[in-house]
Amino acid sequence: MEWPLLASLSDAERRQVLSSARLRHFGRGEVVFHEGDPGDSLHLVSAGRLAVRSSTPNGDAVTLNVLSPGSFFGELALLRQGAPHQRTATVITLEATDTLSLSASSFHRLCDTHPRVEQLLATLLAKRVEELSERLLEALFVGLDRRVFRRLVELHDIYATDDGAATIPLTQEHLADLVGGTRPSVNQVLQKLAAQHVVALGRGRIDVLDRTTLQRRAGL
Repeated sequence: MEWPLLASLSDAERRQVLSSARLRHFGRGEVVFHEGDPGDSLHLVSAGRLAVRSSTPNGDAVTLNVLSPGSFFGELALLRQGAPHQRTATVITLEATDTLSLSASSFHRLCDTHPRVEQLLATLLAKRVEELSERLLEALFVGLDRRVFRRLVELHDIYATDDGAATIPLTQEHLADLVGGTRPSVNQVLQKLAAQHVVALGRGRIDVLDRTTLQRRAGL
């Protein structure tokens, strides 16, 4: 498994980071950690898919992101500080999942002996800020239809099989969370796509039939 965020490290440094991490196995539907839990480790996703969820002020849970192999989460736990960092979201598996868990203490020991490794944290945080900035700009300046197209392209690539087919096992409500829209509005967009044979809709699933059309309409 290759993690793009480790690309800036030398082979020796990369081996040191990975050998310091602990392999974790999670079953389908298992919570890796809850929002508000003390944070003490970074997770690198090596197999499986997970959902990142957060609570709204009225107590509802919304899906913020879907993670796949090569992704990471929990990076704020690596910050040097006195009190443990609290997790800002709940992460739950969508299927059987493996991660490499790097504890904050192990990361700090690595930084003491391999100073370049500390730059990894800056890379992690910069990547996260970039992702959040892109989503904010989308929410402010990109129409709902195009946001739906973009998330479907991303989800297609996460769930695509070797033959290019992709069944996204998420509900329309989850997709609405991801695009920042309401379920009825997202359903209208999906119904149009289904009528044009770009997607097929099923119970708790969306089959992407024409990624090329989605990508063109998404402006990607």
